[in-house]
This record gives sequence, C-alpha cells and structure tokens, in this order.
Amino acid sequence: METFSMTEASAQVVEKIDIHEIIKMIPHRYPFLLVDRIVDVIPGESGVGIKNVTYNEPFFPGHFPGRPVMPGVLIVEAMAQTAGALVLKALGSAAHGVLVYFMVIENARFRKPVEPGDRLELHVVKTRHRGKVWKFDGVAKVDGAVVAEASFSAMIDDAKE
Repeated sequence: METFSMTEASAQVVEKIDIHEIIKMIPHRYPFLLVDRIVDVIPGESGVGIKNVTYNEPFFPGHFPGRPVMPGVLIVEAMAQTAGALVLKALGSAAHGVLVYFMVIENARFRKPVEPGDRLELHVVKTRHRGKVWKFDGVAKVDGAVVAEASFSAMIDDAKE
C-alpha cells in the first residue's frame, strides 16, 4: 500500500463525487447503496453525502405500513458509506482492493423521522486517523434540521476475493 499524507488530501479539494465514482469506490449496490452523491468534499477529511429518499425504497413497505419512515440504522449506514467513500478517495490508487468495515458506532441519536421526499444530507467529519482505523462524527439533516447523529469508527482492510 502506498504511503499517504493528510496534508496532500487537505490541499486537494474536490467539489463532488458523483454516483458513478461512488459505485467504483464502494462495493454497495441496490438496495443497500444509500448515497447518491457527495458534495463539499475534502478527501479524507469531510464531505456531505446526499441521499434522495423516495417512496420506492425497499424498506418502506414494512417500516411502517401507512407511515413510511427510514430506519435510523440505515441513516447511520448512509453516513458510514459517505465516510467510506471519503477515505477511499483520500487513499487514491492505494484504495484498490480495499474494503472499509464498521468497528464502532457510538452516541447514535435520532431526532426526527426521515420520510419519502426528503433530501437527506449526511455531514461527516474525520476526527481521527491512526493506521488503518478512521473515526468520524456524522450529522444527518433534512431541510437544515438535525434528524440523526452518531460517531463511528471503521477499519480499512485488503479485500479477500
């Protein structure tokens, strides 16, 4: 694996990561790909994932019939997918063959329901990076209002085929 300097990442600001690049970076696919694009990206540091929540999401028929609400654990997963893409973007070519795994979820709080038609903004900021372990704080918002928040850690590892 190549060595990587956070100073290099801080100097490289990327305006956005579109769905095509997200699909190349992280292994998630429908129905579990929960990020449509990422904006305001500083690779390896921070970014804002965007999830356009639609009535066609596969979890809504069962959560809950007559009152569709996005499960909180999927909101946290969407934050983690955003963070994972930021990590892989920061690693550049060193990210080839790498997967990002959850290690810890802490202080998860759910403030308001997320419903069909909402534009979920997933604000993630790196708080620590040591070796293969990355820690992030995440705040999910709809129309500027906080709907969920959590801190989480992930580990990068070589993919096993």
